[in-house]
Amino acid sequence: MQLLIPFAAALSDAGIHTARDLALPHLARALAAAQPGDALGSDEYSLTPPHERALAQARGWQGDDGALPFAAHAAAADGIEAGTRAWGLLTPVHWHVGRDHISLADPADLNLGDEESRTVFEAVRPLFETEGFELVYATSTRWYAAHEDFDRLPCASIDRVIGRNVDLWLPTHPEARLVRRLQNEVQMLLYNHAVNDEREARGEPTVNSFWLSGCGRRQPVAGNEPTVSDALRAPQLAEDWASWADAWRALDAGPVRQWLERAPSEPGSALVLCGERFARRFEMQPRSAWQRLTAGFRSVQPHTILETL
Repeated sequence: MQLLIPFAAALSDAGIHTARDLALPHLARALAAAQPGDALGSDEYSLTPPHERALAQARGWQGDDGALPFAAHAAAADGIEAGTRAWGLLTPVHWHVGRDHISLADPADLNLGDEESRTVFEAVRPLFETEGFELVYATSTRWYAAHEDFDRLPCASIDRVIGRNVDLWLPTHPEARLVRRLQNEVQMLLYNHAVNDEREARGEPTVNSFWLSGCGRRQPVAGNEPTVSDALRAPQLAEDWASWADAWRALDAGPVRQWLERAPSEPGSALVLCGERFARRFEMQPRSAWQRLTAGFRSVQPHTILETL
């Protein structure tokens, strides 16, 4: 059993202090009993966050930073024939214009319904198709585009960008020039679109851009798919540290406790904790009777591990 926990740690002062005050007894026992592996990742400015890098590694995928084929894999899961084409995920989003910079709001806060999303999708589709893209609608928050320029095109994961200055994460690769131009054209097209007029009248954020991510050609999945627990994602992206702490306590009492109970009898069981810089794998190894006895005397404070991620 492999349990992968994204957003297990944060670099902000508030996130660090929250983690230090958390009582996570099952995680403490797991960290005391498991053998830590090498850290995977680099820093908080990588295009691919550690949890996506760890998931790609578990699947046996190859690719540079920001160029792992999550879009093609998700498209196939959505029933789209991905084939050998290069795909990218287009997420309809709201760019919030502030005094100093433009930030990307969490797409989950759009409350974008299927009818509205399809209307916007049909409005922007000709802009892409005239440039040789194939656009496919999957859900209100997942559109897909296929184009040869998407083959290993490095793009920042939307998990890197939510709540942050988009200028820091816009693609700069030469083959992304067309995407940047389309982004500008989509913004102009949607500025006075009827859907956005109606949303503004209801006090809801407009759909005024898209975010491209996960570009590449589909790769086979080799190995066992880990169980991914996303409970910490939404509160950390919203910087809601009270909810993040509650979610961690629920994880500790649920999935982490279950992993701890099952791991000793399942060879290769691993707990993968992912922060903003690194993912670290903790694997349960066969232990002697003496190791099992002395493990009960080991003490690990989870926050000391989380602060290294």
